[in-house]
Amino acid sequence: MVPTLTLSLLALGGTALALPTTPSADGCTRSVLKGYTETYLAAQAAGNPSLLLSLASPNLSYYEDGALRDPKSKLSTLTTALPISHNRSILDTTQCATFTELISAPPTADNATHRVIGTQLRFDPSTLALVKVESLVTQIGDWAFNATQTLRYAAAEDGQWGEIAVAARDSRAVIQAAADAYLDLFNNKSVVVPWGTPCHRLEGGWYTGNGSATDSCNVGVPSGVPITHRRYVIDEVLGVVDALVQFATRPDSHEFRVEGGKIRFVHTLTIMRNITQ
Repeated sequence: MVPTLTLSLLALGGTALALPTTPSADGCTRSVLKGYTETYLAAQAAGNPSLLLSLASPNLSYYEDGALRDPKSKLSTLTTALPISHNRSILDTTQCATFTELISAPPTADNATHRVIGTQLRFDPSTLALVKVESLVTQIGDWAFNATQTLRYAAAEDGQWGEIAVAARDSRAVIQAAADAYLDLFNNKSVVVPWGTPCHRLEGGWYTGNGSATDSCNVGVPSGVPITHRRYVIDEVLGVVDALVQFATRPDSHEFRVEGGKIRFVHTLTIMRNITQ
C-alpha cells in the first residue's frame, strides 16, 4: 500500500497540483497515474526525492541519463529544486506506466540552470508501487539545447495534445507502428513513414514549421544510425507514444502525437554530454 502523503497541494509553474493519497481499488486507472505524475512533479519542484520514493517498491531502479543512480544522491536531479515552467504527461494503463515532459526555464534564472527532462515511471500493476524510473535530463551541452525556445514552442502547442474522440482513436499497435517507422528511417531509408500534415518537430530548441497548414516533419534525418533498446509508454486517449531509446550510443527520447495513424508532432531529447556514473 502506498503511504498517504500529508502534502495536499504544491504550486508548480503557477498551477496547484493535488497529490494522490492511496491507490485506487480499481487498479491502474488514468486518475491514479495522473496523481502519480503529480507526485513526481512535486518531488522535482521541491528537490525532495522522498516524495516520489513514498510511492516506491523497495526494489526500485532509478536511472538518469542511462546511468543507474541513487535517487537521493547528489548525482540525482531529483535532489535539486527546479521551478517548473511547463509540463505534459501521458498515461499508459495497459503497462501501468507514465511519461512526463518537464521544462524548467524561468526567465530570471541563469541559462546554465535550465533543464528539459523526459521521465518514464513504471509501476507494479498489482501493488501500484513504483518499480522503475528512467529520466533524461537535458541541459547545456546536449543536442540543440535551448530550454527557453523549447518552452516557447511546447507551450504554443497546448490545446493540440488533448483527448481524441473515442471513435477516432488509434490502437496501441498503430500508434507504436508510426513511432517505429520514424525511428527505423534513421537506419533504413526505404521505410515509409506515415507523415501527417501539418506536422511539427521540436528537437532541443529547434522547431520545424511556421504555423502553416503545410508544415512538415519530413525535413530529413541522418543515415546509418541504429536506434535500439526501445522502451515505450503509449496513451491511446491522447494518441501519444514516448520511446526511450539508444540513439546510436546516446540516451534519447522521442515522443510522437499520432492522429489517424499519421504523425503530427514529434518532441526529442538527446544526451550528448559524457555522463558521470
